[in-house]
Amino acid sequence: MTVTSAPPVDVLPDPDPEPVPAAAAAKAAPAGTGLWAAGAALAILGAVLLGFVAEVGPLGHLRHERDRRVGYAQLRDRLANATAPVGPTDPGTPVALLSIPQIGVKEVVLEGTSAETLASGPGHRRDTVLPGQPGTSILMGRQAGYGGPFGHIGDLERGETLTVTTGQGEHEYRVLGVRRAGDPKPAKLAAGAGRLTLMTASGTPYMPGGVLQVDAELVSPPQQSGGRMPGRLPAAEVPMAGQASAWLPLVLWGQALLLAAAALAWARVRWGRGHTWLVGVPVLAALGLAAADQAALLLPNLL
Repeated sequence: MTVTSAPPVDVLPDPDPEPVPAAAAAKAAPAGTGLWAAGAALAILGAVLLGFVAEVGPLGHLRHERDRRVGYAQLRDRLANATAPVGPTDPGTPVALLSIPQIGVKEVVLEGTSAETLASGPGHRRDTVLPGQPGTSILMGRQAGYGGPFGHIGDLERGETLTVTTGQGEHEYRVLGVRRAGDPKPAKLAAGAGRLTLMTASGTPYMPGGVLQVDAELVSPPQQSGGRMPGRLPAAEVPMAGQASAWLPLVLWGQALLLAAAALAWARVRWGRGHTWLVGVPVLAALGLAAADQAALLLPNLL
């Protein structure tokens, strides 16, 4: 008896395969792209936030210390050569040396009170006379950011003294008191007398609630007035003002961050994750610091 086996059956592809829905295909294709876009956005945001914290915090303190040393060297040279300004001058120019031993303050005072100037140290309000001259002189400084040189002026007590050295010599002041919003102002200044007002932010550090002021009367002989800035004080130099001119650089640095993130997304495909992060982290950090530097100038100048 012969047994006949069944002929092999060829497995042929289905001539009419079930089509993949177009919506599912479209959804799957850009999944990686959307994930990278979200990652790039988070990287940009993280770089800016970290840069901002570093800029007003530790790096800002280092910047303030560097600018203080540079300003001190410039002022000392001008005092020695009798070329220190005794009247209106260019913003950012060192004009005085403020010394308050009770709270450990020894700061170079710069001309002007914009956020950029106060990032380097205390500033002299340009619509007032210089310290040591008849009239009221106002010095403004930061409470916490960029070294916080005026962070403890609220601890000064009535009767304590401080000195300010300018191109007209050393001037001594006696503290009258500390005042905040709503406190009475000191008595009207007598003709020929001098007064100094120190000004900073009040409230929790980095969360200012107002303006704190310390008034002091001139006890050394007043010097000849060198005048004050003519015209109205620029809006960026009034207390608690931001620097609107920082918007344009901030937008440009932001665009640079976007381009860098796009370039890193491209590099990740070509180089791989490790090499991309090795190159990308320093680039994003540098651009984040640059953007954060401009963003910090938009905040109140007494912060």
